[in-house]
Amino acid sequence: MTKINFRWAITHALDEELARDDKVFLVGQDVGESGGVFGLTRGLYEKYGGWRVKDTPISEEGITGLAVGAGMIGHRPVVEIMYMDFISLAIEQLANQAAKTFYVSGGKIKVPMVVRTLAGGGFKAGIHHSQSLESWFTHIPGLKVVYPSTPYDVKGLLKSSIRDDNPVVFIEHKGLFSLKGEVPDEEYTIPLGKADIKREGSDVTIISYGKSVHQSLEAAEALAEEGICAEVIDLRTLVPLDKETILKSVEKTNRAMVVYEATKESGFGAEVSSIISEELIYDLDAPVRRIAGAFTPIPLGDAEDAHFPTVEEIIKVAKEMCY
Repeated sequence: MTKINFRWAITHALDEELARDDKVFLVGQDVGESGGVFGLTRGLYEKYGGWRVKDTPISEEGITGLAVGAGMIGHRPVVEIMYMDFISLAIEQLANQAAKTFYVSGGKIKVPMVVRTLAGGGFKAGIHHSQSLESWFTHIPGLKVVYPSTPYDVKGLLKSSIRDDNPVVFIEHKGLFSLKGEVPDEEYTIPLGKADIKREGSDVTIISYGKSVHQSLEAAEALAEEGICAEVIDLRTLVPLDKETILKSVEKTNRAMVVYEATKESGFGAEVSSIISEELIYDLDAPVRRIAGAFTPIPLGDAEDAHFPTVEEIIKVAKEMCY
């Protein structure tokens, strides 16, 4: 095992997949000679050349449309959309082309492509560079959606996403880039659609993904000191969703909360809450709670801190549920 940070785990995954399969190529703004705005493709242009690590004009719809066409003819493009806030410009290609081609072709045409995009707060960058818009894409049949939280997971899930025959929206929380964790020296992948229990517990289940997983784990540590044993589930993949792990945990703890950074209203936590309520209503000792972002545009600077969920809020709600 080697300890590396989240950002280098992404780079290593891209490097390994470029070396493994000559049908894989990277495309996006500044991914080539400059090595990416955040350095996530650093060194890959020099190693694989401009045909496989390709800079593009500033046109999210054009970049994504290029990838859809390339996927249709057998390539495996990996698109980088610099910030998730800009992905609205690519929705036509993702929602109406990439997601539907397999279905309208009767299964004859696949579109294996990955759209990597950076989401979340932490940089205090305001309304156009801080959103988590995952629920836009979990609503579209034909797309897979992945949102990892650790260096180990981001590498293994990105490699699996590149090898998948379906279009994948792969979300990287930029607030995790400096997070360090152990990653195997040998090659590995993580199957899409399998959640991970990051901490076992018996009193309340905390379900999360992305950076919020680490807030949930911090809260669980504090709760343990007060006699509340919290189980923390990292969904890792939102579509396909690992319902089995969620339901098995809540059957054990009889309480559940969902923690996520996106706006609470109509966020992905509402889907998780609905599944639990529909299937385990008689097992619940308290209503399912959602802890998420405020229903406002994300403020610039330090005011951002008041927008997103906090560890203190997770602790407070867990106590209310358990006492």
